[in-house]
Amino acid sequence: MNFPFFIAKRYLFSKKSTNAINIISAISVIGVAVATMALVVTLSVFNGFHDMVASFFTSFDPQLKVTPVMGKTVAADDPILTKIKQLPQVDVATESVEDQALVIYRGRQAMVTIKGVEDNFDQLTHIKEILLGDGEYQLHAADMFYGIPGIRLAEQLGTGYLYDEPLKVYAPRREGQLNMANPMDGLVEDELYSPGVIFQVLQSKYDKNYILTSISFARRIFEQQGMISSLELRLKPGSNFERVKSQIKDIAGDKFYVKDRFEQQDDTFKIMKIEKLMAYIFLTFILMIACFNIIGSLSMLIIDKKDDVVTLRNLGATDKQIVHIFLFEGRMISAIGAVLGIIIGLALCWAQQTFGLVKLGSSSASFVVNAYPVSVHPEDVILIFVTVLVVGFLSVWYPVRYFAKRLLV
Repeated sequence: MNFPFFIAKRYLFSKKSTNAINIISAISVIGVAVATMALVVTLSVFNGFHDMVASFFTSFDPQLKVTPVMGKTVAADDPILTKIKQLPQVDVATESVEDQALVIYRGRQAMVTIKGVEDNFDQLTHIKEILLGDGEYQLHAADMFYGIPGIRLAEQLGTGYLYDEPLKVYAPRREGQLNMANPMDGLVEDELYSPGVIFQVLQSKYDKNYILTSISFARRIFEQQGMISSLELRLKPGSNFERVKSQIKDIAGDKFYVKDRFEQQDDTFKIMKIEKLMAYIFLTFILMIACFNIIGSLSMLIIDKKDDVVTLRNLGATDKQIVHIFLFEGRMISAIGAVLGIIIGLALCWAQQTFGLVKLGSSSASFVVNAYPVSVHPEDVILIFVTVLVVGFLSVWYPVRYFAKRLLV
């Protein structure tokens, strides 16, 4: 058995001559455990919000989105896009045309993003799962085009689920000069009718700005016949996502971007990652402060065991072994605090997931979820445990060596 570890274990669990040392040691363990628990709970809450936002985007965003590097649009029959569509792992491929336009309804107006898609868009995404209203999902019927607005856009325009009058849509002409005497000549005008439904992604980017319609309408209003803004893909079940994505990137070369759902919303998720990192850094500083209690406990223990140190030296223990005894003592306090903190933190996360103990607000209708979402990631738990051990070791290394050397003089 490791001699310094054996002695350190006896010192940790045996009664000291001064009762205050036991109390300070217990306080040290509690302090580390509380800081560790805070790390587990805080990072899990950030994970919960991350996963929740990702689930919202999943209902509207495709698995993979291919967009041109140069310009807004590209020819729909581009050989590279055709090759990507023909990959055996591609289950659904949808062409899309997307651009901004002015929409007017009964005197109310808004700048919106018109997203025109093919009829198989409902096979590409979970759009039908986020529809509200008494109508049904459809984008066109014969020569009539339907527009499905986001819920907040519908509120802004006052359309409701079913708007009685068509939406007036205006987009600037791509060619020709603007006639200042008649500015309306510089706009393409068209109409969208209501299918009796609106969508709710629970994200302002979509709910407030987007109207979903047929790609034929979008090409007509934006004068983009034969062009697309993006090619949106869904892979067959069981496909190796990362491998297929890499293969598509190789085909796309430097002419197209290939983005998964997280990369499509890179700004949102990057901010969330930065917030989580900052929370981790600040809580690690708090953990360092909690470890100062360990220094106090070890300092008093070194003084209390002064006679024992003399005995150990007479029995043949080296100065290095004696220093390691107190270093092991500090490491064990950190390890016990880390284990207790992780257990308590995981228990609190389970309780929050099961019972929703901490609410987001008094009004359940004001938030997407009633309670703080929690998601425990194993890699975070491992990172927290390693962080506590490293911080605990570094915080006691110099003080123990300093006090021990003074004692061994």
